[in-house]
Parts: sequence; C-alpha cells; structure tokens
Amino acid sequence: RSSIPGPLQGDETHTHTHSLIHNPGVSAEVVCVCVCVRSRMQSVAEQGHMALLGHSLAAYMSVLDRERLRRLTTRIVSDTTLWLCRLFRYENASACFHEDDRDGLVKVSRLVLHARYEDYACEGFAVLSPRQPVIYQSASCRPGLGQHLCSQLGLPLSSLCTVPCNTVFGSQHQMDVALLEKLIREDSEAGRLPLLLIANAGTPGAGHTDKLGRLRELCDQYSLWLHVEGVNLATLALGQATSVVTAATRSDSLTLTPGQWLGLPAVTAVTLYRHEDPALSLAAGLTSSQPVEKLRALPLWLSLQYLGHNGIVQKITHATLDGCLGSGVSLVGLTGGSSRLTSSSSAVLPASSGGSVEAFCAGEREVLDAFNGWLGEQLARLVPASGVDVVELEDEGTCVRFSPLLTAAVLGTQQQDVEALVERLAELLPVMNATVALRAEFREEARRHAPSLCYVEELSWPGLGVVRYEPEAEGMDEGRRKQELQKIQAELLKKLQELDSDIVFSAGPEFGPEEDCIFVGMVSEDVDVPELVLTIASLGREIEESGRLLENMTEVVRKGILEAEQQLQQASMDKLMEEGLLRQIPVVGSMLNWFSPVQSSIRGRTFNLAAGSLDSTDATYATKAQAGRPSFQDTPPSSSKKLPGQRLFRRSGTSLDSASETGSVGHAEDPTPHAPAEPAEPAEPDTARPDQSGVSPEQQEQEEQSPR
Repeated sequence: RSSIPGPLQGDETHTHTHSLIHNPGVSAEVVCVCVCVRSRMQSVAEQGHMALLGHSLAAYMSVLDRERLRRLTTRIVSDTTLWLCRLFRYENASACFHEDDRDGLVKVSRLVLHARYEDYACEGFAVLSPRQPVIYQSASCRPGLGQHLCSQLGLPLSSLCTVPCNTVFGSQHQMDVALLEKLIREDSEAGRLPLLLIANAGTPGAGHTDKLGRLRELCDQYSLWLHVEGVNLATLALGQATSVVTAATRSDSLTLTPGQWLGLPAVTAVTLYRHEDPALSLAAGLTSSQPVEKLRALPLWLSLQYLGHNGIVQKITHATLDGCLGSGVSLVGLTGGSSRLTSSSSAVLPASSGGSVEAFCAGEREVLDAFNGWLGEQLARLVPASGVDVVELEDEGTCVRFSPLLTAAVLGTQQQDVEALVERLAELLPVMNATVALRAEFREEARRHAPSLCYVEELSWPGLGVVRYEPEAEGMDEGRRKQELQKIQAELLKKLQELDSDIVFSAGPEFGPEEDCIFVGMVSEDVDVPELVLTIASLGREIEESGRLLENMTEVVRKGILEAEQQLQQASMDKLMEEGLLRQIPVVGSMLNWFSPVQSSIRGRTFNLAAGSLDSTDATYATKAQAGRPSFQDTPPSSSKKLPGQRLFRRSGTSLDSASETGSVGHAEDPTPHAPAEPAEPAEPDTARPDQSGVSPEQQEQEEQSPR
C-alpha cells in the first residue's frame, strides 16, 4: 500500500499477491492455481513459477469489476515501471509492455510521427508527402527490423535509410557516425525530415555497441529521436557498465528484454520512453485505457517481487559469468589457418585481412565457414549447457557465438561449463588448424595416384578431403561402371572404417552433392598423409582385383561345368559302345554281367579350381592322397604390424620415417619373419584334409571298394 514499492522476498510475495485481490470468495481458487502450477512444472525454476502464476492470475483478474480492476492494474503498471527505471538507471520514464519485442519501437515511431507532424492525427499520411520522414538504422541491426517498422507504420521503404558500419577505422559492426551525419545533412537539404535513429547496445550478431555518446550529440543537433536496443543494456543493472553503455540512459527510449536475461518464461518485453504529453502516448498506443491490456505486466511484476533487487542483479551478474568473459558476445573463428577467441564486450573476429575474410578467395572462405560450422556443432554437442551457437556475419562469415546474457539464465550455465568449453576449444582448435594446413598436401597426394584415385573438390566438407577410387572401365557401359563403382566404394569404406586409426572415414552428408566418395574427417598434425593416401589406393586396388578374380573364377566354373557335361555325355556314349546294346536291357544285361563281367575303363574326373580344367582321378586312385601340394588355408604371415598402442597413419619418430610405418614396425616385433608360427592347437592329420580335387581320402577308399 506504500506509494514507493519495495521488492519482496520468499513467502511475502504470496501474501502481497493475495492482498491485492480484495475478494475473499476466490482465495481458494488462487491457491489451487498456484499449487497446480507448482506440482506440474517441476522443471521450471522458482521465478519461472511466479511468471506462470502471473498469467493465471491475469486471466482471473480480468473478470473483476471495472473500477477495482482499474485500480489494481494501475498499481501494477506504476510499480513495475518504477522498479525497472530504478533498476536500469533510466529515471523519469514511462513504460510500454508488449509481447513482440519490436512493437515497442513501432509505437515509439508512431509517437514521434504525432509529435513532429502536428496534423498527423487529423489528416493522416497526407501530411507526410510534402516532407517525407526518414528512419535511420545500422547495417548490423536485426534482419527485417526496418522493413517491419515501415510495414506497421504504412511508410514506403524509401523512408528507411540503412547506415553502413565502419569499413576503414573502428569495429566492423559499429555504425559509421561520420557517414550518418553526412546522410542526415543530405536528407535535410533534399527536403526530407530526419525522424528517428535506431542504435545498438549489443548487435544481434557480434554483440558490438555503437558510439552512443556521439550519436546522442548528433541527434540533439538534428532533432532526431534516439532509440537504443540490445543485450548489453542488461549491464546497466550492475552499476559498473562501460561508459558507452551508460550513454544509453541519455536516449529517448530503449527496449529491454528481461525474460532472456533473468530466465523468465512468457514475460513481456518493455520499452521505456521519455515524453511529457500523455495524449500523444495514448494516440501512439504506448498507453492504453483498457485495464485488461495492462495485465500484461503482471507476470513481470510477480517475478520482480520474487527476485528483488539483489536477486535481479545476481542473476544478471551470473549471466555475465562474473565478468570473466565480459558482457558481450565472444566469437571463435578460423581465418587463414589460425583460430582465436575474442572475449571483450565489443568482440571482433581477428583475421589476417583486417578482420574480414573478403581478401580470401570464394572457395577458401567456404572452406573456413564449413570448419567454423563444424566447430560450433561440436561445442554445442560436447558442452550443451554453454549455449554456443553458429552465426553468419556479413564480413567474417560463419562464427561460433557465445553469449551468456542470452542463454545462461535459461540453461543454468555454471563456471564449470565455461571451463569445459575452454577445454574443448583447446582440444578442437589445433585439430582444425592441422586439418586445414594438410588439405593441400592431401590434394596433391591424391592427384599423384591418378587415375586410380580422383580428388573431389568439396569445399563444404569440414575435413581433410574427399577422394573417389576409379576402377578400370574398359569395355563397360555406363550402368555397369556405376554399379561397379558403388560396390567398390562401399567395400573400401568398410575396410577403412575397420582400420585401427583415429581418422573418421564416412560416406559424407546424407543429402550432399557428391556420391560414391570417401570423406576423410579431421586429422592431427602428426598424420602421415602420403601413407594415408597410399593405403586408400592400395585397398581400392585389392578390392578391384578381388572382384575381378571372383568374376574370372565364376566364368571358369561355368565353362568347367559345360565341359564336364560334355565329357559326361561322351563317357556315357563310350560306355554304351563298350558294353554293347544287350547289356542295357535290364534282365538280359544282368545275366550277361553275371556270366561275363565287364571291366570298365571309364575313370572319374575332378575339377581343378586353380587351373580351371577337368583332370583325371587316376593319380588320386594311385597315390591315395595328394601330398606335397600347398593348401589354400596356409597363408603367409602378415607383415602389417605396429607397436603396441600406436595408431595407423602416424609419423614415426625413428630414422625409418621414409619407410612404411606398418612394415617397419612389423619387422621389429618379428625377428624371424620367414619362420612359420607355431599353431595354437595340434594340427589335424593330413588325411582328414580334402585335397585340391575336392575328394577326401575316405571318399576315395569308398569309391575303390564299391563294385564297378
């Protein structure tokens, strides 16, 4: 009931809230709503519960009688306005509460139109034609802000003037004050009316703050309305904001977004403005005579009551992470093969070309953007509580943004999350630098193995590079060649992924432009690029030769089957001619065979898979077994070994760097490479092993004992 409100704490908020509603018949419903919200929204913080409770109470209060509702809403709006003005050091101002954070600027612009054009309320846009109004904004403003403003005000787009940022001196994201003054002077001389200037206290992309003090002087000189918005306005509540941000308190209006800074759900944005004529404010929509519309401030009023002044300052201080990274936006960028982190309130991405990547060719810029995008995705996945995201800046390209003022209150970012973010950066940035530095060597090595390897120029791939193994396509049509290529690439990718290596091999993005390729991921600086490319080419060649061997073997088997059928037919004819026609009659043949058995000269045949021919089984019957022939199971010992714990494709520190890492390490472990390794289990008897003819000794004995 006091004329000057004071922030409340804890359970006093519930008591004070109940005292505002002088209707004893609804107290049970209010408590029921509070308990219901608190029991179902366990994942929302305590101040979030108060904001949600405010929406429920606003719906209930709207049914009160008009006079009581008017007194209640007037008290809520006046208290909230006074608290915000004192908290953000913007004294003697009025407040407009709105859902869309752009609506406050629209209504302020309408207020300025009413103030600068006396007959605007009566004659409307007809008074604008003799002297067209001009609204100035920075090129670093939110995308679409000026277009939305002109659309809501009914102004042509020619009334919007976008001022470029500094291109020679100063930041790349601050408004060029000298050019702005020149544009204002030219518009005045051309008969246009400079109306309003939109300045930034923390640009949406990089968090830069315009030179607000110099802009204030320029607006006073040409009678412009100065409106300021941006995330850095939150630091006004800390009492230790920079002089540049403190100059925002001298502006004519500013827009605050306390919901983002304090982690409050569904809380309205607030536009504070200074104007003495309440009639013009009502005409512009900044104030309303409808009490129900004033209830928008109730969720914010409850939240401010719950947090109190100290709680709000503590939340904003925590959002700036105790000043460890300043109050602005920190950017991480890879430019020209070097990566750095900037962490001041006016963060600028350093680059070898004066803070811009325009000096790079278009292809190189696309490569750097791809790597920075990969870095942002990895950081967001590894440290989700940090709230990092990827932004596209006009001059710098793709960058990783870390803005704790926008995310810390919602995500609950703690100091250990920032430390984890720095650790992940220390791990990922050297890998990025090494991969970018080795891309050229990988490209040259891949081209050196042409035509078996084809280097694919994929600029959007954040990795070492992309290659494709090209099989020999002589005598193949296009469909057969594509099918063979897909088969080889799939088998090659599988073999590469099975290697004991730190390098990630993949088939690339799911909807990427390149197909049937091997995408090589990030690598460290000690990777042996020539060995890596040689391994890819060798594995591809082995797969191609194995496939051709299988095709040849299939053809040999097919021809062998045809030849066997012909020989079997010939053997049947020979048997018929040798035995005679009478022996083929069932009864007569049995009698003749009993009195005069026939010694058949027909022998069996065996198919030699290695030679691709049909051989006689005479040698098998004579020797009972095939001795002295090598078995297919006996394979030479592998020489591709490495030291324990050592990965593939790593440069060796010994004098054998020029040799293959796998080959040199294999000799170090096996001093007698030509000696056969001792079997782990006793060898099976040789008689149990089938020979090359595919007939085991037991089957041979059974054939000999069977009656001919």
